[in-house]
Amino acid sequence: MSSEPSTLTVHALRLGPGEELLSSLVAFVEERKLKAPFIITCVGSVIKATLRLANATADNTNQVVHLNERFEIVSLVGTLNKEAHLHICLADKEGKTIGGHVLGDLEVFTTAEVIIGEASDLSFSREMDERTGFPELVVTAGAKRA
Repeated sequence: MSSEPSTLTVHALRLGPGEELLSSLVAFVEERKLKAPFIITCVGSVIKATLRLANATADNTNQVVHLNERFEIVSLVGTLNKEAHLHICLADKEGKTIGGHVLGDLEVFTTAEVIIGEASDLSFSREMDERTGFPELVVTAGAKRA
């Protein structure tokens, strides 16, 4: 790796009611040709979500929940590229939380205010990892934005 520190570029966007969060983030990254994007923070709410839970494996992917109620976004973390890897924590009307790997269907209820960071000299991609059975992050140093 380079001994030079990366510089950080910050991007912000707001999604409104009815927009799908995951596909909107992937489209945002692709439109701007971001090479090493990641979520810094996100606040807002969703009215539905599809999550893969922690017990899922490559052979047992049926650990999926489909949520259809109002939730506050308590946390959203992860890396963004064509195969985004995001985890979310959602709180229901009683403050009880559920979290997992975002599969999609994150329909915005009122707003989603997302701050995205990008490391200037890195590039993110995903390659299948035989040990886990999932496409895992590959970080390449020295990449420059096109």
